Amino acid sequence: MNCIIVDDEPLAREAIEVLIRRNGSPVWLGSFKSAEAASAFMIDHPVDLVFLDIQMPHINGLDFARSLPPDTLVIFTTAFTEYALDSYEIEAIDYLVKPIKLERFCKAVNKAVIYQSLLKTGKKEDIGEIDAEFILVKSERRFFKIEFAQILFIEGLKDYVIIHMEKERIITKMNLKNIHEKLPGRIFIRVNKSFIVNTKYIDSFDNNDLYIKTHIVPIGNVYREAFFKELVSNRI
Repeated sequence: MNCIIVDDEPLAREAIEVLIRRNGSPVWLGSFKSAEAASAFMIDHPVDLVFLDIQMPHINGLDFARSLPPDTLVIFTTAFTEYALDSYEIEAIDYLVKPIKLERFCKAVNKAVIYQSLLKTGKKEDIGEIDAEFILVKSERRFFKIEFAQILFIEGLKDYVIIHMEKERIITKMNLKNIHEKLPGRIFIRVNKSFIVNTKYIDSFDNNDLYIKTHIVPIGNVYREAFFKELVSNRI
């Protein structure tokens, strides 16, 4: 996997370069202080992953990410937390807030590696028949029986979904909207463009985020009213 860094701050670029070296991957091709310079480089060089700042002069990171091909992955690296929801709308692989710890960086890179592997295999996986208490999910040429009670949340990653459970996760190729339609509405609720959560596992929440064990899931503006009506108003 080849990567580049796009950030207008020299020290920030150097910090990401250090993290790449310490992680041992991906292959670093270069660093650029603007989206324009990165775009010019990408014309002649294949880039799989972009570590991308958001607040930059001229073209900001969000607009640059929207212009990239669908098979070019993006991990945002920014000092600002308020753009996290926008990153989900763009379907970025991850959103890292500076200063970035090595463990968190490695987790994001691993996520990118997994998704790139899925893109290369291009296997058609889908949801099998649905039962009252479980679904059958096809992944890696096998059908997995997953009980609704096992699912913490489901994450959409472009044209794949990742079903997160307490001790494992299963990745299958399908649309988040399609799997949502097959889940019982009394248990599962969509909280932003990229996440469906099992309401039984919500430990706490505020106006912007909900917390499931060690995971933080943002509540999207479009889904916020329905979420509070379903989870709060109907249960008070």
